[in-house]
Amino acid sequence: MIEFRNVNKAYKLKDSYKVILNNISFKFPEKKNIGVLGVNGAGKSTLLRLIAGTEFPDSGKIIRSGHYSWPLGFSGSFHPSLTGIENLRFACRIYGADISEVTDYVKDFSELGKFIHEPIKTYSSGMRSRLAFALSMAIDFDVYLVDEIMGVGDKGFQDKCRTAFQEKSEKSSIIMVSHDMNTIRDYSDVALLLTGEHLEIHEDVDKAIDLYNSFTHKKQ
Repeated sequence: MIEFRNVNKAYKLKDSYKVILNNISFKFPEKKNIGVLGVNGAGKSTLLRLIAGTEFPDSGKIIRSGHYSWPLGFSGSFHPSLTGIENLRFACRIYGADISEVTDYVKDFSELGKFIHEPIKTYSSGMRSRLAFALSMAIDFDVYLVDEIMGVGDKGFQDKCRTAFQEKSEKSSIIMVSHDMNTIRDYSDVALLLTGEHLEIHEDVDKAIDLYNSFTHKKQ
């Protein structure tokens, strides 16, 4: 369960503020796969970070129960001076996961080879994403938060990601951000439209996509 109570979130720009959420009170549907839609800059990734707890609201409360992943595709929580192995061991201690099992899984899945023993600051963005995805799949969560993860690596690695993600999604719920409407259709039971500092839930995913497309065209 995740609930926002009077949540406000904004970012300071050079001469103004960019408001993402304006006094939002919203209870997310439970045991539903949710596709998050919004034009560029609407705050979709910020929303995931707020849900995950990797970022905090300016005011208001976020109430959550259950075991939430960090946003898949977001590797900003890695410590750059630590190696891949050291980062995953740290994550295991936080989430109470078996270090040996997770290490074996991540080594095999990430295909990083010897680089897993190198500092994160030496990784390319693709290597960090591989590590983040593999680590996410190695730990069981009640809800997976997904931020454009399906574009990681080459086609072979993307196919492996989709297979692993599909297996996880059969037992867990998903809150997903993607610009690929086919991905939203494939994985979402309902759609959450983020627009004008507000959140709207739509049971009809195709209708939500049509509304999203109309907003996108207005922005062009």
